[in-house]
Amino acid sequence: MKTAHIRKLFIDYFKSKGHTEVKSAPLIPQNDPTLLFTNAGMVQFKNVFLGTEKKPYTKAVSVQKCVRAGGKHNDLENVGHTARHHTFFEMLGNFSFGDYFKKEAISYAWDFVTKHLKIDQEKLTVTIFKDDEESFKIWHEVIGLPKNRIVRFGEKDNFWQMAETGPCGPCSEIFYDMGEKVGCGKSTCQTGCECDRFVEIWNLVFMQFNRDEKGGLTPLPKPCVDTGMGLERTAALLQGKTNNYDIDLFQDLIKHIEKITRKKYKGNTHDRVSFRVIADHIRAITFLIGDGILPSNEGRGYVLRRIMRRAIRYGRHIGLKKPFLYKISEKLINIMKDAYPDLKDKKNFIEKMIFTEEEKFLETLEKGLSLFNSHVHALKKEKKSQMPADIVFKLYDTYGFPLDLTRILAQEEKMTLDEEEFNTLMKVQRERAKASWKASPKFKEIYKKLGEKNIKNQFLGYKTLEINATLLYIVKGNDLVQEAKEGEEVELVFDKTPFYAESGGQVGDQGKIAKKVDKKNETIIEIDNTFSPHDGIIAHKGKIIKGSIKLKQKYNLNVNPDTRHRTALNHTATHLLHYVLKHILGDHVKQAGSLVEPDRLRFDYTHFKPTTVLELQKIEDLINEKILENNETKTEVMGYEEAVKKGAIAIFEEKYGNRVRCVQLGDYSKELCGGTHAHNTGLLKLFKIVSDFAIGSGVRRIEAVTEKKAFEFLGSAYETVKDLSNILKTTPREVPLKVEKLLHNYKELQKQIDKFKSQTHSNDSENLLSKIKMLNGVSVLITHVPEADPKTLRHYSDVIRQKLKSGIFALGSSVDGKVFLLVGVTEDLAQKYHAGSLIKHIAPLVGGSGGGGAHMAQAGGTKPEKLDEALKKLEDLI
Repeated sequence: MKTAHIRKLFIDYFKSKGHTEVKSAPLIPQNDPTLLFTNAGMVQFKNVFLGTEKKPYTKAVSVQKCVRAGGKHNDLENVGHTARHHTFFEMLGNFSFGDYFKKEAISYAWDFVTKHLKIDQEKLTVTIFKDDEESFKIWHEVIGLPKNRIVRFGEKDNFWQMAETGPCGPCSEIFYDMGEKVGCGKSTCQTGCECDRFVEIWNLVFMQFNRDEKGGLTPLPKPCVDTGMGLERTAALLQGKTNNYDIDLFQDLIKHIEKITRKKYKGNTHDRVSFRVIADHIRAITFLIGDGILPSNEGRGYVLRRIMRRAIRYGRHIGLKKPFLYKISEKLINIMKDAYPDLKDKKNFIEKMIFTEEEKFLETLEKGLSLFNSHVHALKKEKKSQMPADIVFKLYDTYGFPLDLTRILAQEEKMTLDEEEFNTLMKVQRERAKASWKASPKFKEIYKKLGEKNIKNQFLGYKTLEINATLLYIVKGNDLVQEAKEGEEVELVFDKTPFYAESGGQVGDQGKIAKKVDKKNETIIEIDNTFSPHDGIIAHKGKIIKGSIKLKQKYNLNVNPDTRHRTALNHTATHLLHYVLKHILGDHVKQAGSLVEPDRLRFDYTHFKPTTVLELQKIEDLINEKILENNETKTEVMGYEEAVKKGAIAIFEEKYGNRVRCVQLGDYSKELCGGTHAHNTGLLKLFKIVSDFAIGSGVRRIEAVTEKKAFEFLGSAYETVKDLSNILKTTPREVPLKVEKLLHNYKELQKQIDKFKSQTHSNDSENLLSKIKMLNGVSVLITHVPEADPKTLRHYSDVIRQKLKSGIFALGSSVDGKVFLLVGVTEDLAQKYHAGSLIKHIAPLVGGSGGGGAHMAQAGGTKPEKLDEALKKLEDLI
């Protein structure tokens, strides 16, 4: 049974049982800032299970794309070496939100597995939680499974919980016996053994309790069901394979890799691992980029970059020394496009992004291998056989060398790695990464409790900037309070509001909330930010300037019209910019982030080379043409699928409901957007790009201004040019030519100075050579050079090396509290005296570090007073 057929069969089966098909959520979790990636089918339903969100259905079925390659669920280093570890996998799942429970869930699972997948019942066993008698009776009395094939396990294996507190419950797993030939052979081998014999194919989780802070369990009023079946391992057993990489989906990719490499998958073990790593990783790479994650040095982008670099490094092992991943991605998209149609639309973008990253890393890889080889050479000279952890970590972190590959390289040199210390460094790095990917604000626990009450604040800010509303909640610090007084900072929740909460890149509204108490007294709260701490809740953050506030009273909410107006102009400008970038640079351009404020806008976009001055001018000109056209802004609320069919652009990381708001400018721009906008493009008056620069691999950032700020920017620029023209005694138009001429003269003078310095250094070097002394039959020059920077020291080094036919020289200098050291060794002595090793012994004395090769090494430090001591130590070492 082919993988695609299993996927369809599962969906069709549960649809026939009244389940609503829900498409896979993106790999970026939409409602859980604690997760790096979507790693299970239940992630998109988390708030439904928690009771803070309701769906129009009570039974669902999905095929969820998942990634486990970072954070707690990190399988990366195992991938390729085991039969069933993957970075990307698909999870088949059926869910009940207070509808059916254990009896139906177990019956569905058994019916589907035995009658529809036609898996031999005799090879199936199940596990249950040790105290779950209800599940035992269903399996034994309703399904008819013998008692000896129902295995009880404790809380560690068969009791699931979302967190320390909250929904939890027992689970029941279905296992398939792959046979003795793949087992460990031990007499104790049975269901639950860690060998490959018994494979878990389906996990049924029964959420029937709520765990409180003391650990107590209370039955939930509406128990839920969350199940997960791994598509790849299910396909393996249905296709008679003991290894997931032997199923049709992976074999199609592996055959394509064979074609590219002209090597056979069934070759030696190392080659086989490389094939598996590439076939697995290309799935994670393609789907992550497809969902808007781009390679970077932090968070999710960093994990993607590491996956890509690991695949590239394994590709090199089987002879792939030029970009190749983008070709395999093309094959994968053709295989998966029916199940995930959006891949077709993103195909060109995905392939270009992969190719760009490959080219960039292949250069880095050469540097990494060079670093590895230089350290091997230095260590062997010192007769050491273990590579230090800091080097292993640098290869891993900077050059993308996985530990197992560095281990292989070390073994080839008959060396070992300091893995214990490496793991310590990795732990520190994981903590750092964990901090960076929790990008979403961790809102106060109090809002979670309010969310459980299903509060939905009404937003009326599209049509009005002022309304009267009832105060529902006052949050002061971490507490809900009944009232607050003058001078206190508070967060306020009303039944309705005209204030826009920060979302989609647009900052939250500012303004004033007031209440007239009597003729003399009034209450005033200045609001400096509006945000949404939980779905449906809009919180107004501010300070009570005058008077006091109490719950259940009516207040006048007034948005600052100036900041709202200017923010709306800039938001409309980002839509114009998005359209124009695609029009001028190409359809590969995607929005990769934005910030919309009253005074400026920032727009991140995907593009694989620097945007030229001419292109930027065209972009600016076309946007200003659209502003002059004064196109009307139209908004319409419709179904998500309908909007996409009509050509509306959905932004990668945004979360959309079943009903969406579509913003259209003229007949050319159509985007899904909840933000506020100008009523027509003419209100923007003027658009001016302030800067454009790269912020990552294949990602650039434009910063721009509109209306008054654009005119102010141009006015300021003109004043600057006018000031320059006065200084240069020329006209504003002639300033560039005058500056160009000055720079040319400056460069010519600099060449003369450098020539003079070179001659001076040569003369000084001759004087330095008089300080040579003999140590153990070796000519040695160790001296302090006054006020010399690293460049000057290298000049001296070049001259001394030419004059000194055989010997060792060390030059030290201090400038502005900084120490510079240089050690050189002539070719004939480099086997015995390694410059890099020598400098590493003395650099710590001057409060620094350094390194280099056998012939030359450099170091820096911060303790000039220790320079003479360091040079003396070097003499003693020699």
